[in-house]
Amino acid sequence: MTRTLVFGGARSGKSSYAEKLAVQSGKRVVYIATAQAGDAEMQARIALHRQQRPADWITVEQTVELAGAIRQHAAPDTLILVDCLTVWLSNLLFSEQRDYPEVGQIVPPDGYAQQRGQLLQVLLDMQGDIILVSNEVGMGIVPQGAVSRWFVDEAGRLNQAVAAACDRVFWIAAGLPLALKG
Repeated sequence: MTRTLVFGGARSGKSSYAEKLAVQSGKRVVYIATAQAGDAEMQARIALHRQQRPADWITVEQTVELAGAIRQHAAPDTLILVDCLTVWLSNLLFSEQRDYPEVGQIVPPDGYAQQRGQLLQVLLDMQGDIILVSNEVGMGIVPQGAVSRWFVDEAGRLNQAVAAACDRVFWIAAGLPLALKG
């Protein structure tokens, strides 16, 4: 079993690299997509991603219950590709459709800690291989607004925790992979 994290900035080539690793595995691929088609732009992005994936890959759309989807599809002959963790994190943050203050402490949704904990646990327990794609969002300016800062902080913490659980970690910049672990 190999656990791999592929992360980088926007349009860095991280998804393409993760997909290349999945093809090279020679295993059956289950692609877990976390994006929601909330508007026309996201619908177009999702449609493009679907067109670009190999036809024999199984696609599972799961926006919040990520650990359950991984557990359901994990098998020794299968590679799971999750794209992407930061979209999933955003889905969790806004799952209760509440307004967040511009200033002050952000209280995450009720299920956040449980979903995050379940994801980290399934990474340790699962059978089969997994590649997780995530964005690096903490290398720019510190965003204005409490919810944006919370998101950047939590994305960084999530990336650290997932990287610790993974055997291999790749940083992607300008389409070029840099092996950080494994």
